[in-house]
Amino acid sequence: MNIGIDARMYGPSVGGGGLGRYVEQLVGQLAQQNTKNRYVLFVLNTEQAKTVEQLGFEAVVTNIHWYGLREQISLPKIIDSYKLDLIHFPHWNVPLKLETPFVVTIHDLILLEEPLSAKATTRHPLIYGIKYRLFKMVLRHALTASKKIIAVSNYTKSSINRFYPNIAADKIEVVYEGLTPLSSTADSPNTSIPPKPYFLYVGNAYPHKNLESLLHAFSFFHKLHPNVHLVLAGRHDVFYERLKKELDEIDVPNTSVTFVKNPSDSELATLYRNATLYLFPSRSEGFGLPPLEAMSFGIPVAASNTSSLPEILGDAALYFAPDDIEKMVEIMEQTLEDESLRKHLTQKGSEQIKKYSWKQMTQEIQTIYKNCG
Repeated sequence: MNIGIDARMYGPSVGGGGLGRYVEQLVGQLAQQNTKNRYVLFVLNTEQAKTVEQLGFEAVVTNIHWYGLREQISLPKIIDSYKLDLIHFPHWNVPLKLETPFVVTIHDLILLEEPLSAKATTRHPLIYGIKYRLFKMVLRHALTASKKIIAVSNYTKSSINRFYPNIAADKIEVVYEGLTPLSSTADSPNTSIPPKPYFLYVGNAYPHKNLESLLHAFSFFHKLHPNVHLVLAGRHDVFYERLKKELDEIDVPNTSVTFVKNPSDSELATLYRNATLYLFPSRSEGFGLPPLEAMSFGIPVAASNTSSLPEILGDAALYFAPDDIEKMVEIMEQTLEDESLRKHLTQKGSEQIKKYSWKQMTQEIQTIYKNCG
């Protein structure tokens, strides 16, 4: 088969964390596994092109960013000109005028699940309203016109069925993501970490991540344990800046909370390896890679009991309701003081992460490609 992949989000530093990692790992595994199919990768720039060409793929530089007008007007013409049997979009942003048959990966429907509010965007409310309507139009097309839908969890599949009940159930295939072995990455000597013990969160600061609740819980906990620090690591943007302003209004010293901007894999390895507890208070997740990464370093995990997290983390994590500040504080204290509990969670985590493999994911996706042929 002649198969295309929209690889413009290739790499965590380009595609924004989880999406970029997904594309990077899919492409890397295809390079190792593929023996029959011809793959054409549509990339954002020449730097990405060089990378995927070194893996043995044909690269097409589009210079077209996602979510813009050119994505809808120019990208389908470029893709259709290659007369492919199928193209895989790793995200919902499929051009409306595309004629090439496609499959699409849906990671979550957070934009539908979360209440609309001005806090969730940096744009003027009118502009945001227009873009939100366009998003729903593009998403509906991606779901209804696709040959197959790849959902990254059963929770995501249930969300699709809830919001779009007319989608055929057998059209949605659940394929779990894998786990990148950051634990084999050497520590970064340039990472500035606070003295141990510290609690860690890795990820973006979008409103659904619920980091304001985490800061409030930590402020109560810190009064009882002033020697413990909190580290928040993620892509530097306006949402993290808002969080810093929120911190100024919370009764906890700024010196007790450390922000690590745009961490590299080696910096993440350093942060994970030295943490006492990983905290994931998100209200909604389609999969949730960071807690699994923490488990790979032997770090105990506490997470929200919502969306896909109990499905993905199983009995290897402690859980709290995302709005239950008191329970968050209780878990922080319990984990800090109970060494046997930490060891138990570490052992459970080491078993849980064995369920997730990029190699297995890619094999299942290749089967989907074949069945669409």
